[in-house]
Amino acid sequence: MATKAESVTVEGGDPATDTNSTGDHDFSELRAQLVRAVRRVCPAWLASQADDIVQEAMIRVMRVIRTSESGRELKASYLWRVAHTTTIDAIRTRKAGREVSLDDDGGAVIPDGSRPSPEQRVAGSQLRQGLRDCLGRLNDDRRRAVTLYLQGHGVTEAATLLGYAHKRTENLVYHGLASLRDCLGSKGFSL
Repeated sequence: MATKAESVTVEGGDPATDTNSTGDHDFSELRAQLVRAVRRVCPAWLASQADDIVQEAMIRVMRVIRTSESGRELKASYLWRVAHTTTIDAIRTRKAGREVSLDDDGGAVIPDGSRPSPEQRVAGSQLRQGLRDCLGRLNDDRRRAVTLYLQGHGVTEAATLLGYAHKRTENLVYHGLASLRDCLGSKGFSL
């Protein structure tokens, strides 16, 4: 178990192309610490998503490494905090029922575990099609910003992922959601 005094030093660089043996060792140790931390905080009912939570935590840590100076020391307490907040985000996402696929999968399950009725499946299919159509009508920048927002990324995180200024991303999301609402309303969907 990782203690508060432990830390891992990680060399900077691009994690996707960094293949030196020191970097690989450091990243595998980072992952091992995150796995241990997620196992401790992840509730049993979410255990099937533990690997996804670890992966998301690893992505968050890699973003910090990429944007920080070379040789940054990551304390175990920081890794614990990342694992904890990532797990909390997964719990919130699951409880909010945001894990609804845009695929036309007839075997979908409603977040409470029940199967949708035929009417709900038709309504869901129509909403998915309307949403795809309305998103397709947005310009590229707005569509990307709104899609990230709808996937659960906040404006700040979307701005980082897109490489845009926070204010620009905020405006793209705000105006994109308004356009999306108008478009869906014109199709008969009330929001």
